[in-house]
Amino acid sequence: MPRTTVPLTSFVSGEFSPKMDGRVDFQKYSSAVKKLENFLIHPQGAATRRVGTQFIAEVKDSTKKTRLIPFEFSTSQTYVLEFGDQYIRFYKDKGQILSGGSAYEIATPYLEADLFDIKFAQSADVMYIVHPSYSVRKLSRTAHTSWTLTEVDFTDGPYLADNLTSTTLTPGATTGSSISLTASASLFASTDVGRLVRFSNGYAKITAFTDTQNVTINILDDFDNTTATSDWKLGAFSATTGYPSCVSFFEQRLVFAGTTAEPQTLYFSKSGDYENMASGTAADDAMVYTIASNQVNVIRYLKTQRTLIVGTSGGEFTVSADGTNAAVTPTNVTIKRQSTYGSANVDAIAAGNSILFLQKAKRKIRELQYNFDTDGYVAPDLTILNDQVTTSGITELAYQQEPDSILWCVREDGQLAGLTYQRSEQVTAWHRHIFGGSFGNGNAVCETVATISGTLTEDELWVIVKRTINSTTKRYIECFSSFDFDETDATDFKFLDSHLSYSGAATTNISGLSHLEGETVSILADGATHADKVVSSGAITLDRSSTKVVVGLSYDSILQTMRLEGGAAEGTSQGKTKRISKVVLRLFETVGVKVGPSLSNLETVPFRTTSSLLSSPVDTLLAGDKTIEFRDDYNSDGFIFIKQDQPLPCSVLAIFPTVVTSDG
Repeated sequence: MPRTTVPLTSFVSGEFSPKMDGRVDFQKYSSAVKKLENFLIHPQGAATRRVGTQFIAEVKDSTKKTRLIPFEFSTSQTYVLEFGDQYIRFYKDKGQILSGGSAYEIATPYLEADLFDIKFAQSADVMYIVHPSYSVRKLSRTAHTSWTLTEVDFTDGPYLADNLTSTTLTPGATTGSSISLTASASLFASTDVGRLVRFSNGYAKITAFTDTQNVTINILDDFDNTTATSDWKLGAFSATTGYPSCVSFFEQRLVFAGTTAEPQTLYFSKSGDYENMASGTAADDAMVYTIASNQVNVIRYLKTQRTLIVGTSGGEFTVSADGTNAAVTPTNVTIKRQSTYGSANVDAIAAGNSILFLQKAKRKIRELQYNFDTDGYVAPDLTILNDQVTTSGITELAYQQEPDSILWCVREDGQLAGLTYQRSEQVTAWHRHIFGGSFGNGNAVCETVATISGTLTEDELWVIVKRTINSTTKRYIECFSSFDFDETDATDFKFLDSHLSYSGAATTNISGLSHLEGETVSILADGATHADKVVSSGAITLDRSSTKVVVGLSYDSILQTMRLEGGAAEGTSQGKTKRISKVVLRLFETVGVKVGPSLSNLETVPFRTTSSLLSSPVDTLLAGDKTIEFRDDYNSDGFIFIKQDQPLPCSVLAIFPTVVTSDG
């Protein structure tokens, strides 16, 4: 029976689909894992336990679903916005912005059911917000507690195509407000209030509805005369025709797309004048362009790269100036189809030189990227190696550029899937994250995710998690703690979810925990684990006085290797009886890990000496090799499980199992 040591030196391929279990011939098999929960994969190959989440605040109304949206005024002025049922609240520096001792908020028209269909584009301190059922809004910031949400008052457009019927329009005057406008046949609807109308070299806004032939208007640009004319056109944005569902900036223009009446049409503002939609043939004029297609392709997202990327329900298109690098103008704009996968109604993400988008069935993430060999865009499937990670469907995407370039995906079942994405190094590694606590009889539910720029070394990752707390549904806004790979302070670990921290004089009484009322919480006291406690009246009593305490909900971090391949004298070791006699773990800044052949058969790796005090942190976190005698029977799999269930760090750099394989 050959005896060999199998080197598992990287986990850079992440969690594999069960469909890949037999692909021992595949180059990435040896760097993949079968199960990866609450571990991150670094582009360099290590697997590290994710940090916990810090409790920030409860949403305004925990009975209603809420969404987080980032707002970045500058690298140092970044906010997270809590969009709820007809309101916005604001967060900065991992805290809630208050005014007069209460949460600062402003009113919005958006209902709970509308929140996840909102799309947005930001320029400096103004964010344009679109939804197909609401007129375009802009959110403006002038100070931490000075925000305004207003309707955008577009200048001269955009409009539908020119009227081709015999119906005429007759204004009661050529200038002024509250002027009558009469149509020769039924034309208007009550939903036309707020809509623009252009004729006789002028335009106006409809301010009141009388009947289908009569409305009241405010004239914004004087008409030439009051003569009846059939040469007119109505505004493209209205409650009658729907409002834009997508928005983006492109070459100094603000671009809208995807109304109900014109789902394949793009509306470009004048160059450098974002709210002026006056179209024409001059280079800086606004323009309207409809994608030509033999089927209706509803536009789902707009993203800017080297060209304007237009994602539709039936395919992916690019907008450019006749395929050149020149600026787009009304006379040279060209739209070309690049692929036919189609997109779900979830905003895409720009990551490096790529656009990451969700395919229309909500189960595949594709990477749209320009390919010089084909002189076009290609869109490979990023879930091809783990189609199970998105089986439940994806509802939202967010991208965290620092420190490890991770795409975060909210799953419909409440898990948070992560994709470590480093295309230059061919790194696409999936990992899954299940938050501490529970909702009903299942796991806690992640409902939304957002990222904003934090420090120079790390972007902040924010989530809203739904749990059952003290028999009541609670939705908490939480922010992941700063990731410290080097773990420089052993008394400051943050590996608990919905946690709060105490630092001060030695005490046994920790209060301020009302958000975890009735919950069994895990505790780290002065860098050492502490017996669990139940929160009562918002407080717990420690068994020993401590000066630094972290209290929160525990979670398990689990890594399971693929079936071991190697060590057989006759070809492959797959399907052959084998036994792992020992395992060498190469760890970094780790303490308290467990190892074994199954989750029910784990052995705690010792990190303390017999003279170490259990109430004190381990003097030095391990950065090196740890040899473990592996208590396993002979079997044909050769799985290795690594688990961390204490509020302590764990980084696995490599695994070196010694395997004896029977070729008989």
